[in-house]
Parts: sequence; C-alpha cells; structure tokens
Amino acid sequence: MHPIVLDLETQNLFTDVGYDHRKLKVSVVGIYDYATNKFETYLEKDLIYLFKKLEHASLLVGFNIRKFDLEVLAPYYLGNIFKFPVLDIIEDAQKALGFRVALDDLAKATIGTKKQGHGLKAIEYFKKGEWDALCQYCLSDVKITRSLYEYGKKYGALYFLDAKGRREIKVDWATRGKSFTSVDLTLPI
Repeated sequence: MHPIVLDLETQNLFTDVGYDHRKLKVSVVGIYDYATNKFETYLEKDLIYLFKKLEHASLLVGFNIRKFDLEVLAPYYLGNIFKFPVLDIIEDAQKALGFRVALDDLAKATIGTKKQGHGLKAIEYFKKGEWDALCQYCLSDVKITRSLYEYGKKYGALYFLDAKGRREIKVDWATRGKSFTSVDLTLPI
C-alpha cells in the first residue's frame, strides 16, 4: 500500500477565469509519496511524470481534492482522473459536522499547527517567478494534510474547534487504499 498525499496551487484566481476550475491552470503540484517516503513538486510542464506516479498509488489523499485538485488537473490528464481512489479529508469532516471546514481549522485543533498563509500568496509567487517559495508553500500544505491523514489513521478521529469547544470528527481510514489495481491511462513516457 502506498498512498500519495497531494495538493496543488494554481496560476489564476477563480475570478480571473469565470469560476471554471479547468481554466485555473496548475502552477505546482506537491506530493508526499509513501512508496519513496519523499516530498516532491511538479511544475505544470512536468505533470506527465506526476501522472505516472499517481497511476500506481493505492490512494490519493487530499483536502478538497475531489472538488478542487482533480478538477484543476483534469484538463492535463489523458484518462479519467476521477477514477483514482481518493480519500478527501474535507468530505469526511463535512459529513460529520454538517458543514465545510477549513484545513487550517482542522490542523489547529488536531495537530496544533497552522497553514503558512492564504492561497493568494501562491499565485503571487507564481506571477513573480519565485519558484522555490511557491514549491515550499505548496509542500507546507502537503505536510499538514499528511499529518492529519496519519493522525486520523492512527487515532480514528480529527478535531475541530467551535464555540462549544473541541469537537471530535470520527474517521475510519486505517484500511482505506489497502487493495488497489494501478490505473494505466496515460501514454508511455
């Protein structure tokens, strides 16, 4: 079993592209690959190499990955990117709480950390050509997402703070992604 934790940053804002995910364009994708125990980044021009890796992952783990990251990646992928097995942390949190919650809020309550900043910073880094800063920003979100995933797998719960205090969000991730067949939908490199 080797999941991949994934997050991406875009070149554009929703307001720039008429609220169309597919026109946001990827600036960078950050991953943590459990097969290699490494964090990696892929710029837009290198996505073909990322896809080959994703096709052999047992599970793609992310935060809002299904309704954001995969939607943004879809125009770049030759196959159906929505066929990949996915664990979307926001979906489990929303199911338990009845509303959407921010990654930052889960991170603060569960693992005692917070995001580096807002996604607008990543677009600024892209527009200025600050590639190292962009990649580090993206990987910081991957690290938070990975920590939440590992915490949830180990303890069966995440946490959220509201006016009533710290609320538990039960999750059952221990066996997710254990059985899989690779998806081979891209052209050979």
